[in-house]
Amino acid sequence: MDEELLGGHLQELRRGTVVLACLSILKQPGYGYGLLEALEQAGFGVEANTLYPLLRRLEKQGLLTSSWDTEEARPRKFYTTSEEGRELLRALLQDWENLHNSIRQLNEGQSS
Repeated sequence: MDEELLGGHLQELRRGTVVLACLSILKQPGYGYGLLEALEQAGFGVEANTLYPLLRRLEKQGLLTSSWDTEEARPRKFYTTSEEGRELLRALLQDWENLHNSIRQLNEGQSS
C-alpha cells in the first residue's frame, strides 16, 4: 500500500478526533506539553504547532477554561474542560458511536 496515501487519509480521519481526545483528557487539569505526551501515548501523534492553537480556539469557544500555575520555576497554563465542553463532548461521543456503528454495518454489508 502507498504509505503516503495511507498517511494522508489517516491524518484526515484523525483530525476531528483530536478535539474529542483533548476534551476527554482535560476533564482533569493539564498543561500543553503534558497533553502532547498523553495524546502521543494514546496514539494521537499531534504536533505542538497544531495543539496550542487548538487549545486557544477551544478556550475562546468556552469549551476549556485555563489558569496559570506560577509555583514552578517555569509558569504553566493549565486547561480544564468546561461544563459546556463536557456537554459538547457527550454529544460528539454519541455521534461518534452512531458513526462507528454505521460504518461497521456498511463494512459488514448491512444497511440500517
